[in-house]
Amino acid sequence: MSTIEFNSAFDGLQKGLLNFAIHLTRDEEDARDLLQETAYKAFKYKNLYQPQTNLRAWLMTIMRNTFINNYRQKKRRQTLNDNTDNTYFINSSNIQVGNDGEASTTMEELIQLVENLDDWMKIPFVMHYEGYKYEEIAETLAIPLGTVKSRIFFARRRLQESLRQRYASTSLGQMLN
Repeated sequence: MSTIEFNSAFDGLQKGLLNFAIHLTRDEEDARDLLQETAYKAFKYKNLYQPQTNLRAWLMTIMRNTFINNYRQKKRRQTLNDNTDNTYFINSSNIQVGNDGEASTTMEELIQLVENLDDWMKIPFVMHYEGYKYEEIAETLAIPLGTVKSRIFFARRRLQESLRQRYASTSLGQMLN
């Protein structure tokens, strides 16, 4: 299919695509953005379109997948949009008050708990904490990727159990006194 034929076919389907976009987004402005993004992807990947197949279905699949990807991305971001006139409370959170004593005690306890882990768990866990990717840890330690993931998982679980035990006994002791 030539570029001119593709353009002509796309123009003929544009109104139906906009209606489908409105159905997905429930907002006309978002629907126009979705249509534009679909058009961009369609023209970018028009060489992947198989002639003699349903162009409308191909375009709607692109649109639906784009909508789903955008939805998942928005959900991950959890963006807060405040439409109120008074933004004092939103902009006034620059000052934070922290309790360094409690934070440093907790960090010291965590470091001690990590130090108490067996080496087979501690080394991959510390490397992951320091920012190494699973693949890098596996390569450095010359162990399989699945082993790295399971050792980090077991280290996390052991740390969680240790913290639960430590704070459960502290809470119980405080309740008895």
